Amino acid sequence: MINGQPSRDHAEVDLGTAAGVSDKGVRHERNEDAMALASGQAPDGPVVVAVVCDGVSSSARPDEASLAAAEAALPVLLAAAQAGEDLTAASRAAVTAARESVAGLGEPAGDTSATTFISAVAAVGAVTLCWLGDSRAYWLAEPAAESRLLTQDDSVAGGMVAAGLPAEAAMDSPFAHVLTRWLGAEPADLAGDPGRAPHVEQFTPAGAGALLVCSDGLWNYLPEAADLARLALPRALTDPLGAASDMVSFALDAGGADNVTVVVVPYHTPSAS
Repeated sequence: MINGQPSRDHAEVDLGTAAGVSDKGVRHERNEDAMALASGQAPDGPVVVAVVCDGVSSSARPDEASLAAAEAALPVLLAAAQAGEDLTAASRAAVTAARESVAGLGEPAGDTSATTFISAVAAVGAVTLCWLGDSRAYWLAEPAAESRLLTQDDSVAGGMVAAGLPAEAAMDSPFAHVLTRWLGAEPADLAGDPGRAPHVEQFTPAGAGALLVCSDGLWNYLPEAADLARLALPRALTDPLGAASDMVSFALDAGGADNVTVVVVPYHTPSAS
């Protein structure tokens, strides 16, 4: 199920096993975020697939790029999960499909659209994450101190943090949010450049908790995993739509300076999604 409603100003998807909310925020005229969610049955149990994309505002047609990428990636990931295929390979294939879809928007050379990209395949006992850019995934747990950020931003600030600078100091840079990787309509030779390749990692939940996938419209206001856990839990375990709505409302009340998208996938035990 995809947020392809005639108006994307505010969109909600509720699968029961997962939910997402996307809102244009207070200061933007349109929503340049997009989300796509689906659930299915994998060989070893239920699976949820989520994709969140945040169009790069300085690029051409960012709202269309984000939606095109999300819509193209979702069926690739869902089919692979349901067939029990290698999810690392499927994640890279989904990025390729997303890039081709963005390329299909048909901008003139040198004026291509771009978007961040993050996908999550939440299967029994494991989550496969794939990303380019600064949309994030978190593991939220109780106690909150056991929560953690699962991704590393492809941004100037993210590079500073990787080099050892404290996150707060890195975010003070005027170039903090400048992306160093993104998903766009790159030619095949550029898309294959290791510096543009997507990250793919797997995470195994140790117990009950919730997977959070979000755009920077949320984490700009609350970047720490423990703080997000206190905001979302325990509601996220039984009411993912309510928890996602709570987090979007928090971002809007905090200023709503950007589009905000939140997807919540509860995990009730170490072996069930």
